[in-house]
Amino acid sequence: MKGHEVNPEEHRLLTAAEVADLFRVDPRTVTRWALSGRLESIRTPGGHRRFSEKYVRDLLRGEGAPEASAASAAS
Repeated sequence: MKGHEVNPEEHRLLTAAEVADLFRVDPRTVTRWALSGRLESIRTPGGHRRFSEKYVRDLLRGEGAPEASAASAAS
């Protein structure tokens, strides 16, 4: 039986600091985005936030970036 190929990017989780580096913002900004619901996150058993790398990369490609969502909601 052949196995199903898994894309590691779809399952890798990033820390707030890693996401902040990608967006070129402060990690506290990433945490605020998560708290406000602009950025999806999960919590580890230890209470730390983690972000799906695939989701974050989609946002970086312009598919609903946090700042764009806020700007369109304010209009």
